[in-house]
Amino acid sequence: MGDKKTNLKLVLDHVETIAIVGASDKSDRDSYKVMKFLKDFGYRIFPVNPNILDARILGHECYPDLSAIEERIDMVDVFRAKEHILSILNDAIKIKAKVFWMQEGLYCEEAEKIGNNMGLKVIMNQCPKKILEN
Repeated sequence: MGDKKTNLKLVLDHVETIAIVGASDKSDRDSYKVMKFLKDFGYRIFPVNPNILDARILGHECYPDLSAIEERIDMVDVFRAKEHILSILNDAIKIKAKVFWMQEGLYCEEAEKIGNNMGLKVIMNQCPKKILEN
């Protein structure tokens, strides 16, 4: 397990910008906690949630989808249900993200295969906060 964690840290070492898909403005939600941690760690974060458009999350504009972000996004961190993963992956491919990261509990072998074939590093069932904390 140590090797896998080291490899995931190396992936995160090459990331500067992270879109958090399924971001929440509720501080008790995991997506909020992870987003705050990543921001405090030094990453530039971009919350994505079509239901939170008039509010800011942690001081950042919230975007309706990945294509609305004008900055280059290195990593897409997904906090959405499995049925949304392929659609989010397609958006990540369109914006030329380098990493497609699915949070703990999320597996999608089809997304892994498609993402890898399109040149994305696909990570499933992992939390970047937990990788970076240790």
